[in-house]
Amino acid sequence: MYLSVIHVEPRDNYQLLLEFENNEKRLLDVSPYMTEGKYKELKDVRLFNTVRVCFDSIQWANHLDLDPEFLYQKSSPIDN
Repeated sequence: MYLSVIHVEPRDNYQLLLEFENNEKRLLDVSPYMTEGKYKELKDVRLFNTVRVCFDSIQWANHLDLDPEFLYQKSSPIDN
């Protein structure tokens, strides 16, 4: 079972502040994943900043998304 994303906020340096349904806040650096395919498009800060919650995960205006399990596993916990 995975945790759903309930809030996302773009930050500087291609980082995302994520909040999961258990109220845990985590930080994800997306930059390592922007080297291949359509994910290269996220280097455009304007596009990167269009991120929003979509169903139980996140999505950008160009319809790219990331799996909520991936988001949780690759992000680091932060203090609330």
